[in-house]
Amino acid sequence: MSTVTDLVPAGSGVVEPVFSWSGGGGALRLGTRTSPLAMVQARSVAARLEELADVRVEVIGIQTAGDRHRGHLGELGGKGAFMREIDRALLTGRVDVAVHCLKDVPGDVPRPDGLVFAAYVQRDDTSDVMLFPMASKVQCMADLPPGARVGTSAVRRRAQLGQIRSDLRVEYLRGNVNSRLGRLDSGEEFDAIVLARASLERLGVDRAGQALDIIPAVGAGVLAVDCRRADSDIVELVRLLDHRDTRRCVSAERTMLHGLQGHCNSPIAGHARLERDGQLTLRGMVFTRDGSKFVHSHEWSEPDKGEDLGAYVAGDLLRKGARDLIGGIPH
Repeated sequence: MSTVTDLVPAGSGVVEPVFSWSGGGGALRLGTRTSPLAMVQARSVAARLEELADVRVEVIGIQTAGDRHRGHLGELGGKGAFMREIDRALLTGRVDVAVHCLKDVPGDVPRPDGLVFAAYVQRDDTSDVMLFPMASKVQCMADLPPGARVGTSAVRRRAQLGQIRSDLRVEYLRGNVNSRLGRLDSGEEFDAIVLARASLERLGVDRAGQALDIIPAVGAGVLAVDCRRADSDIVELVRLLDHRDTRRCVSAERTMLHGLQGHCNSPIAGHARLERDGQLTLRGMVFTRDGSKFVHSHEWSEPDKGEDLGAYVAGDLLRKGARDLIGGIPH
């Protein structure tokens, strides 16, 4: 049971307690992956909920198949391997809410009918950054020699790096941020790696690197908070975290992704943003795996027409040949 007092609109920035939660006398249980980054992100969401409402939040770590598996994610069916156990915990009542990195939510797998993303937390930095070993004198990609080994797990990054420096050896790299940095600094496997700047900032890792001029992943920098649709009181509580402009951008990006029907091995990039004139703009790209071929679309709309914009950009990319590029890459 919950009561709402003076409920403020999403994204208003008001921080006074506006929501009182009883929840049968217990804490609101928030589920997340067990990686250090996931736990930091979940604790930040929990703290924000406790700040905005009269509620105690307990963070519950759930190890997923994607965390246990050390091989290629494609062997488990893609990024959905990070979500299945958490979805199950939410649907069965083990947790009340869950936090996901939106970029890890597949675009080709329908979400469970009983769940809803009640909030998209205000977007963080979307940029990708190239990092170099601590002992290396190299500080930018241009200084890497031909054949240098660059680590990343993202097919989107691999394709765009191939466009910039086709002479680099881009190799598969998984693991949490600290383990990736450790493998980089050993100097034995990689000459550089690429990570999301938001991940570094959330973990408090202050390290020099080169921001890359590439299009980010759909949903980059966004935390999505999942709830059971039937729990209207919890949905209403979580809505306090929702950031209106981030939701507008996510609407455009995710609609584009659904329209393209790509799979986990599809190099798809998409980034929406609100411009100074108030217009919503969306850039979308689809690549071959090595980046040698691609299609691109860049369109604008009114800020509340994100779904229409995403559908139009997806259609434009498909008209330009995106389906052939996606179809040419095995699952």
